[in-house]
Amino acid sequence: MVTTGNPVRVGFFVLLLAWTCTVVAQGNVRPAIEGNNGKWVDALSRGDASGIAALYTETAKLLPANGDVVSGRQEIQKYWQGAITSGFKAVTLTTVEVESCGDTAYEVGTWTVPGEGGKVLDKGDYIVIWKLQGGQWKLHRDTWTTNTAAPGQ
Repeated sequence: MVTTGNPVRVGFFVLLLAWTCTVVAQGNVRPAIEGNNGKWVDALSRGDASGIAALYTETAKLLPANGDVVSGRQEIQKYWQGAITSGFKAVTLTTVEVESCGDTAYEVGTWTVPGEGGKVLDKGDYIVIWKLQGGQWKLHRDTWTTNTAAPGQ
């Protein structure tokens, strides 16, 4: 016979966990994540791929639109250096939603790459899973889509 424990204790634990996650979500997670997004954008504007990579966990993964998975901070630095070298200099990140529980949070947002004269070169949506490490929120999984049609479509 398999027992699952006292139903009252299990129910209390589930309620406690839900309450804890709710309290964390209402804390200062969103401002911290938006602040790190600002650091990311600033590093990009300086052409600092190393500075961008430092905002990711050591075991982070990029899951870029129309590209292969990029694993680990060193490879992420190479990826962003390639983007910078090809002319990627600016992006606007807008956080739409943040939820967190313990040392993990997720962010949903939109991004826009501005061009000259107010022209939008590309735009899309993103989801980031963040991990709290050493008191700092770091990007752990970073994926985005593009809303721009592929050539010929």
